[in-house]
Amino acid sequence: MRKAMFVGAIGCGKTTLIQRLHHEKISYDKTQAVEFRGEIIDTPGEFVEHRYLYPSLMTMSTGAKLIVAIQSGLDQRAVFPPAFTTMFPVQTIGVISKIDVATPQQVDYARGQLKNAGVQQIYLLSAVTGEGVAEFEQELNRLTVKDPAKL
Repeated sequence: MRKAMFVGAIGCGKTTLIQRLHHEKISYDKTQAVEFRGEIIDTPGEFVEHRYLYPSLMTMSTGAKLIVAIQSGLDQRAVFPPAFTTMFPVQTIGVISKIDVATPQQVDYARGQLKNAGVQQIYLLSAVTGEGVAEFEQELNRLTVKDPAKL
């Protein structure tokens, strides 16, 4: 399996989701630098929130087979600019996180933000309760597995 790179605002749940996927104890851990967590690249939220850091995202994306853009269901900001995903040379999928505490209207807003960024495939989940994580993990594994013909 090649790497997936998780991108999103500070506090959107990137690291918590990675902890859930790795069956670790869920604990708040502010990502201060790019971290390679198994087959996942965990990026600091500042890389998305400060556009002058976009070149860092583009550079890191060369080591990924898939980009996962995460938008918190609670965040009512336009985190990703229009056509954000076009900067990456690989497929991008989206996640709306924190659905266990977001209202349906907040989830709809988050969906619109991801679609505006260019994301077509969106998963709704809660890394805290586990809702939607199994389906997302199956798709993540499917999209990042190496082509057996190239081994």
